[in-house]
Amino acid sequence: MNRAIRRWITAFSVSVLLAGGVGLLAVAEPKNNFRFSILGDRTGGATPQIYGRVWREVDLLHPDFVINVGDTIEGGDDQKAEQEWIALRPLWARYGQYPLYFTPGNHDIFSDASRKLFERETKRPPFYSFNYQDAHFTVLDNSAADELPEKQLEFLRRDLEQNKERSPKFIFFHRPFWIPYLTFKSGEFPLHQIAKKYGVSYVISGHMHQFLRMTRDGIVYMAVGSSGASIKRGVNAGQGFGQGWFYQHVWAQVKGLNVHCTIKEIDGPGKGRMFNAGDWDEKGPKFDASDPAGTLHQSDFTPIANPLVGSQ
Repeated sequence: MNRAIRRWITAFSVSVLLAGGVGLLAVAEPKNNFRFSILGDRTGGATPQIYGRVWREVDLLHPDFVINVGDTIEGGDDQKAEQEWIALRPLWARYGQYPLYFTPGNHDIFSDASRKLFERETKRPPFYSFNYQDAHFTVLDNSAADELPEKQLEFLRRDLEQNKERSPKFIFFHRPFWIPYLTFKSGEFPLHQIAKKYGVSYVISGHMHQFLRMTRDGIVYMAVGSSGASIKRGVNAGQGFGQGWFYQHVWAQVKGLNVHCTIKEIDGPGKGRMFNAGDWDEKGPKFDASDPAGTLHQSDFTPIANPLVGSQ
């Protein structure tokens, strides 16, 4: 074989390898570019006008879909539950252009009859999963007890195994039983082990009516506060914004692997504050809670993360 032929074969081989590398890179990078809204609890001493204002703000943002963290109706009474769901039908019709994913809360499902009502009115089973672009969402049901039962954990394992190539991954369920594990224990509980094994980015709950955010092993745990449910428990204890007691919703943006969550306080006199979820940790806000815009933070100067590096 002469030198010219050898050089041609070498050049061709290199070009094939480079093209293959570019192709692998393109496959590995999730083609995510979407936005969604997360609604907190509506009930538990509901303030109806707050929930309506939340939806008006969400409508101005034009999300690709909306997902809640549970407690849509007051519930607790099989004789009244059906009418409580029916009363919400005009609202769902008004904002029907946004796909709405429901997470069951303890106010939504509290009996066999209420479970059937939940499925009928939401058009969702109590636990399920869905994909949006290359991202994956798993919705679980711990409406009956704080801990996730083994049946739910087994569903989660199977679901994440079947979708292990997708990213980022989100897990939603109502009761944030993970709080004491992350606060007082090692964090090595079954849910966390599963989430860590499959590269879950966010675990999101509600129930508390209070905003909380913790991280462990690169996984963000977040309890979304009230989108209409009572916040009197915190207010009566002399607590407020700095402790997570404020009416709110979450605006989430996903690009590639990067997830950016903005917490939006509902407007009102002295209210309407917004902040990056990453500026809140186990101790609360890392900014001046009286005026988040009054202080510059390092996050204000941090460029958007390279989606090939990982999510925040």
